[in-house]
Amino acid sequence: MSAAVFEVDGERFLPTAASRAGWYPDALHGGPVAALFAREVERVEAPVPMMVVRLTVDLLRPVPTRPLTVVTHVARSGKRIQVIDATMEAEGTLVARASALRIRLIDQPVPEHPRRDRIPGPESLPPYVMREAGGEWFHTRAAEARFVEGDFYEPGPATVWMRLAMPLVAGERPTPFQTVAAFSDFGNGLSRVLPRGWLFINADLTVYLHRHPVDEWVCLRSRTDIDENGIGVAQSELFDRNGAIGHALQGLVVEQQEEEGPGFRVPGSGSGV
Repeated sequence: MSAAVFEVDGERFLPTAASRAGWYPDALHGGPVAALFAREVERVEAPVPMMVVRLTVDLLRPVPTRPLTVVTHVARSGKRIQVIDATMEAEGTLVARASALRIRLIDQPVPEHPRRDRIPGPESLPPYVMREAGGEWFHTRAAEARFVEGDFYEPGPATVWMRLAMPLVAGERPTPFQTVAAFSDFGNGLSRVLPRGWLFINADLTVYLHRHPVDEWVCLRSRTDIDENGIGVAQSELFDRNGAIGHALQGLVVEQQEEEGPGFRVPGSGSGV
């Protein structure tokens, strides 16, 4: 059984079974991909104290469960903002890319203003048991979920607390930013609006944060909108126990599935198209 989502072999990341998606049997869930990009972005030196405000991930193709490498490049660096580009390759093939925006941190008190309501914390909620609890996927092995509203297997909006149940990278404690990147990719699955037999895979993920989570728990309040053109958008409000921290958006490829396959087991587990 996996002890981490990724093992490390020199400059390569080795996906374990706990990284897998449900759409494809040999591909990663989008959450581990986003979280790994978040880890590499955090390791880039900043010229002044900064925070990652935006992370955009393009899932160019299903990310395979093969050794992965991530390369970062500082596209712009100044006293107020820094832009970092990153690419992910599997054995020489480009599979995903990312862009991150950092903004400088200062002590800037602001007047009282309207804020989004806090979400009740996870402590009083029971852990959610996935139907595929015996399977080796990211959502069954690496994630703990506690629902405030909605259900993973019922259509409609949902509000859920989530945290990592194992390290993202073996031997490391995941940072709050890595955690929020991992679970922001769950919005389409949490708030699906279509019944069994439909695919709604996200081709990208963008996370905006005005504050990083204070601990390992992240709450998503998610909903999905689709139209009769094969396109949808999933949007998630993001919270920690102190209140709102940001938003996440996913562009969805919507189509009817011709025959039953892995996508039926795990509604909405995105991993690229």
